[in-house]
Amino acid sequence: MDLAARPYRSVLYIPGSKDRALVKAKSLPVDAIIFDLEDAVAIDEKANARRLLVETLKSGGYGARAQIVRLNGMDTEWGPDDLEAVVEIGPQAVLLPKVETVAQIEAITARLDADPACVDTQIWAMMETPRGILNAGAIAAAPRMGGFIMGTNDLAKELNCRFRPDRLPMQTALQTCLLAARAAGIICVDGVYNAFKDDDGLKVECEQGRDLGMDGKTLIHPAQIATANAAFAPTDSEIDLARRQIAAFEAAEAEGLGVAVVDGKIVENLHIVTAKATLAKAEAISALA
Repeated sequence: MDLAARPYRSVLYIPGSKDRALVKAKSLPVDAIIFDLEDAVAIDEKANARRLLVETLKSGGYGARAQIVRLNGMDTEWGPDDLEAVVEIGPQAVLLPKVETVAQIEAITARLDADPACVDTQIWAMMETPRGILNAGAIAAAPRMGGFIMGTNDLAKELNCRFRPDRLPMQTALQTCLLAARAAGIICVDGVYNAFKDDDGLKVECEQGRDLGMDGKTLIHPAQIATANAAFAPTDSEIDLARRQIAAFEAAEAEGLGVAVVDGKIVENLHIVTAKATLAKAEAISALA
């Protein structure tokens, strides 16, 4: 499935150093996996995690789940070795932490362009610093860009803001990155919800992200998958409305009219674009099952 066309409702972080977690992920009902070589891996485990992850991805078994490898920063002692190791297997996507400039993306692009195995490899960016947020438009339009991952924990630290249920301090950053992603036609995935045992709080934050327009939610525990999958999938009522809008608009066009009326509301061509996108997303989700 095309990485850009597939669902990203649930995007689960898996430590690259945990063999059991890597195996378990093959059976989880998650849309995408971030295989993490950065924050989730202790310093003395970096080299072993890199080796284990490369061997694991070579063996396959992850089905239709999107596979994204989060590298250590290229300014660290581990980042360049991470990149060289994963280039050998031609990963679906690499995720760079703390992206702040287009130059960071271009440097990775140059390395990927030099290897035939990486002809289709995307670059994703962690958006987690003030400078990165301010440069979101240019970063989104950089070569090979496939998506943004919101790093809300790091961003909160940089902003010195408080964690609030309504995430008011985060709204400017979330919407700036979402605007940039939509302008460039790439994916934008919301940040993690830290209280992984708080199902009600997770649901509220997922619904907020969906209302904003996010494509999905990054997750830190498998127990969060079902909530994210439900929140970011079209509901039965949305699917029903989409079908009725399309049918009514087609009937109106057949009569030479430019608009239709469904449930007392005007339906124009722009609503049909949204309706068709809703049905396409539902079909893509069904194809993952």
